[in-house]
Amino acid sequence: MAERRSRSISSRKQPQQVRSNELVAAILDAAVQVLAREGAQRFTTARVAERAGVSVGSLYQYFPNKAAILFRLQSDEWRRTSELLRDILADRSKPPLVRLRALVHAFIRSECEEAAIRIALSDAAPLYRDAPEAQEARAAGEEIIAAFMREALPKTPNATRVLAGELIKTTLSEIGKRFSEAPRSEAEIARHAGGLADMFRAYLGELARR
Repeated sequence: MAERRSRSISSRKQPQQVRSNELVAAILDAAVQVLAREGAQRFTTARVAERAGVSVGSLYQYFPNKAAILFRLQSDEWRRTSELLRDILADRSKPPLVRLRALVHAFIRSECEEAAIRIALSDAAPLYRDAPEAQEARAAGEEIIAAFMREALPKTPNATRVLAGELIKTTLSEIGKRFSEAPRSEAEIARHAGGLADMFRAYLGELARR
C-alpha cells in the first residue's frame, strides 16, 4: 500500500448539511464499487473521486487518504454486524439456541451477499487493524456475544463461557469467509448454515451438561 499506516484513518470532518451528507454517501457508494471492481491493491482516492463524479479536493474535505475511506467502509460493516448480533441475540422473547440458529443463518447469508467487499476489506486490513478505533469497534460485538453467553450458559464458569464465545465467533467468521468465496445458492446457504448451527447447539448443550 502506498499510504503509510501511521496516517490518520479518521474522517477529516463530519458532514453537517444535507448536501454534504449526499456527497459523503456518493463517495462511499463509489468506494464500494471501486473496491469490488479493483480490489484493495488498486484502490485509490483518484479512482473513487472519478467514480463519484467529484474532485479529489472535494473528497479530501471528508477523507484525508484512502485508508480513511477504507476504514469508514469497514466501520460501517462492523456496525451492521453489531446491529445484526444485537437484533438477534438480545431478543429474549426467543430461547437462546433459537436465537443462535437465527444468527448463524443471517450471518452466513450476509457473508455471501457481501463477499466481494468483505474480501477486499480483509486485504486492506493492515491499514487500520491496530488502530484504537478498530479495537473499539470490535469490542462492541464481543460484548454482545459475551452477554448472550452469560444467558445461554448461566451455570457455566466464566472462563469456559468466554472461550465458548470466542470459539463460536471465530468459527462463524472463518467458515463464513471461506464459504462465501464461491457463489452459493439459497439451498447451499441454508444447508451449510443449518449444519453449523447444529454443531454450535451440540457444543453449548454439552457445556451446559457439565
